[in-house]
Amino acid sequence: MINLLLFSIISGLVLALLAVPFRMSRNVKEAGKTTVTQVKTARILVGTAITAMVLVFAVYYATNMDRNWTSLWPAVLAAALVGAALSGGSERKGRTLLSLAALVFAAYVLTAPLFNADGKYKAVEMDEDVEIAAFDETKTPASVPPKFARNKMKKAFGQVPNTSYYELGKLQIQTVDGEFVYIAPVEFAGFFKWMNADTVPGYFTMSATDSADNPKFVKTEMAYTPSSYFHKNVERHMRNAEPGLIYYGDVQLEVDDDGKPHYIRSYGEFISARNGFDVKGVVVTDPESGKTERFALGDIPEYIDGAVSPEAVSLANSYYGNYVHGFWNSKFGKKDVKLPSDEGVEASVSPVFDEKGHMFYFTDFTSPKEEVDSMLGYALTDARTGEATYYTGNLEESYMDSAGALQIIEKKFIEKKWTGEMPVLYNFYGEASWLTPVLDSNGFLQNYFIVSAANPEISVYANSPNEALKLYKTALQRGGSTVDGSSDAEEAKAEVTVKRVYKERAGDFTLVSVLADDGRNFLASTESVPLAVYIEEGDRLTVTYLETGELFLPVKDLNNLSIGE
Repeated sequence: MINLLLFSIISGLVLALLAVPFRMSRNVKEAGKTTVTQVKTARILVGTAITAMVLVFAVYYATNMDRNWTSLWPAVLAAALVGAALSGGSERKGRTLLSLAALVFAAYVLTAPLFNADGKYKAVEMDEDVEIAAFDETKTPASVPPKFARNKMKKAFGQVPNTSYYELGKLQIQTVDGEFVYIAPVEFAGFFKWMNADTVPGYFTMSATDSADNPKFVKTEMAYTPSSYFHKNVERHMRNAEPGLIYYGDVQLEVDDDGKPHYIRSYGEFISARNGFDVKGVVVTDPESGKTERFALGDIPEYIDGAVSPEAVSLANSYYGNYVHGFWNSKFGKKDVKLPSDEGVEASVSPVFDEKGHMFYFTDFTSPKEEVDSMLGYALTDARTGEATYYTGNLEESYMDSAGALQIIEKKFIEKKWTGEMPVLYNFYGEASWLTPVLDSNGFLQNYFIVSAANPEISVYANSPNEALKLYKTALQRGGSTVDGSSDAEEAKAEVTVKRVYKERAGDFTLVSVLADDGRNFLASTESVPLAVYIEEGDRLTVTYLETGELFLPVKDLNNLSIGE
């Protein structure tokens, strides 16, 4: 607060000096004669300075704007023009020059978006690759949709003491003690509730992989929150602690492995002239004590998953997709322009995790041409470092974008009026595939839908992601696709005797299901194992397969020992 007072005092004095001439005169009529009388400007100068101080303080307190001197350019321009208009003689020349300089700087600020597109693109330029690594099918993706999780938390809100004082805050996903969970803080329900309660009692947590999990309320007092007022508002508290920083995106709640909450917010730099944003680090506030620290991206604590705000990632995606050949090309020619989708659940992006629990933001890109639902590529942005990779996909195939996947779900369940939410592209068994939770009209989770991005006719749905994966593997084999080993599952060998065999035609190939004498089931496609078509009951086989833990183990190779005996 002291910083804001000093900033307001200095700003008020500067604006008053610019607006009030040192010498002013006025025309006075007496006895039919007009005379020029000099006006004492001291009182006017003091009054103007006080008025400007009050206005600057009110504007910056209300908007929480950064307190860089460049942010004063509209006020400086207005004051300089007023000063030039009111002054006279030789003083007017000097003030006119000041007003012209202010006009030039204003033009520089206002026209910056026309000229800094190349700088924006360079600041967010991504590495390029063809396809993401294959998903480990022995793992469970963090695929519980946030809308469903939020509904369950609202129904569990009775766990909160003095329930009428509070409401559920912003939901977000993260890893806590190695588990994927949703976190949602309790927030004040209004000003008078804040006055009575002073602190919020805690936050909710719920599994992001198990839809059957029930929300749990964690008790911990928090005084500095987004819904607090005045100096207890966490955004204003961060601004007072770091008055000159450029913030972008909302504050987010991050919980460490001990369950202690922390509010974080991304900061960075303008690309040029108060325009554009390039993330540089994160500010962390203890919501209980108010202690605030600043960390560069390379030094952030381990427990923080989303140091780069989803809003900053969405903005970077927009720069990368639109400004590949500059600003004017993004408006007219649109050569190589690709638009990031808006199907994400957090500021048009969706958080996903790799097998190590590291968080990324996913976005797919589509053509600026209307009524085209083919995907041009997709990006994954590291949520801790901001580094991003753009994946082109298999250029020999045309991938359906996220909007197309949602349309398929809508048509599939048109009678039930179910819809998809949070579509994310995975590499399942070597096939680019959309995994999408399906919700009913009340926001309750009904199933998980998987559809091939390259072959939309191949799709399955089931009650859990892992069940859907098992069905999807079979659907891919039936559709003639090669099911690659796409996980960390170990390759194993076995010698078995065939107890039962079932063969099913799947397009140009045959799908062979084998029940072995030891009770295990094996699944082979003649696309990858052509000689599997000759398997009969009683044959002895040596099988090379993947130990995925599934009911039907995928076969990579086999040798029929009974042939030729």
